[in-house]
Amino acid sequence: MKRTYIEEVKNHIGKEVLIKASVDTIRDQSKIVFLILRDVSGLIQCVVLKDCKDFESAKNLTVESVVALKGRVKEEKQAPNGFEIETLEIEILSKADPELPIPVNVKKGGEETNQNSRFDYRFIDLRKPEKTKIFKVWTELERGLRNYWEQGNYTQIYPPALMNTASETGASVFEVQYFKKKAFLAQSPQFYKQMAISAGLDRVFMVGPVFRAEPSFTTRHLTEFTGWDFEIGFIDSHYDVMDEEEKMIVAGFTQLKEKFPELDIEIPKTPFPRIPLLEAKKKLKAAGVVSERPDDLSPEEERKISELVKKETGNDFVFLTDYPISIRPFYHMRHEDNPRLTKSADLIYRGVEITTLAQREHRYEKLLEQAKEKKMDLAALESYLSFFKYGCAPHGGGGIGPSRFISKILGYENVREVTFLPRDVNRLTP
Repeated sequence: MKRTYIEEVKNHIGKEVLIKASVDTIRDQSKIVFLILRDVSGLIQCVVLKDCKDFESAKNLTVESVVALKGRVKEEKQAPNGFEIETLEIEILSKADPELPIPVNVKKGGEETNQNSRFDYRFIDLRKPEKTKIFKVWTELERGLRNYWEQGNYTQIYPPALMNTASETGASVFEVQYFKKKAFLAQSPQFYKQMAISAGLDRVFMVGPVFRAEPSFTTRHLTEFTGWDFEIGFIDSHYDVMDEEEKMIVAGFTQLKEKFPELDIEIPKTPFPRIPLLEAKKKLKAAGVVSERPDDLSPEEERKISELVKKETGNDFVFLTDYPISIRPFYHMRHEDNPRLTKSADLIYRGVEITTLAQREHRYEKLLEQAKEKKMDLAALESYLSFFKYGCAPHGGGGIGPSRFISKILGYENVREVTFLPRDVNRLTP
């Protein structure tokens, strides 16, 4: 018999089905056993009567055991979904140890196990339906973006994680031994996205790991995270990049809202508000927020500017534009009328930065000049700089941090909660 997923059971009233799932709850009432089974699609109540040939097997089951259960679907008003399965057979596929290291079911009002213990047993922690939903949401959001990329003639690229030089100025990198020389884990696929534009691919995207050797213990930083990156050629300014990202996000939110209408999100209206950093600083000062740095925003400032923009425009998104060169990499293009400012932007969503984007400098001599100014090692950059020596279209792009995105959509304060296996200063397992 073909397996039926729990979410499909309602379509089989009066028929026999085969469910393959984990035992979520057991209620032994002497002459009858109630089993709540859980698969990736939902929960279902199964009743095991005393005359069932596998009644004793049901009584001896443990929570989280994996079973294959055959039964007949029948309507039952008192059951959680208005129907249940009357059990005919049970095959135990894997019996769970009765002593779970962490609980899957947390009673209403009870405290969840501490984060470290849950992450030690992440494979059990993720059995909770609300945790499973995290990655379904992530998948649908990415599916929406992918649909946009495919329809917009983007090409997916698969750049390496190992590089011969650090890819960004000032950021910490993981150094690894690469045979008889040093290599670095990529802080960004930036160089390779630009190489793809130089190669004539015109529009590219990628999904892959990003590594940051920063000793940070905040709720929004990890040493390894997944990045969604895109790059587009033949642009006129960084505003073209912002326009393009807005369309991606609308596509992602449209897909997500269609699949999960219960989520607390709205399909955003475009264009998103766009505020130069200097103007944002003035707004924050007027609101009584003290600035820690003139060239960047603190987490408190990001939260406050989001609040102000939400109140003024109703939008959860805001682009902060025109960051000074002191805070940006050497390859960001600069304004012709004010070369101390870059053609760049950060996208803030519900109080947290989720994207940095920019128009890149594609002119070879300008790149050399800006790299020297930033005191970059030109010998180490020789391969990168060659991308622009033989002709390259004006281009720009950005990197999106999906873990920050998903955490804000689902209301988690810590990006570790929406990361499959978090990697930070202290965690390398499981």
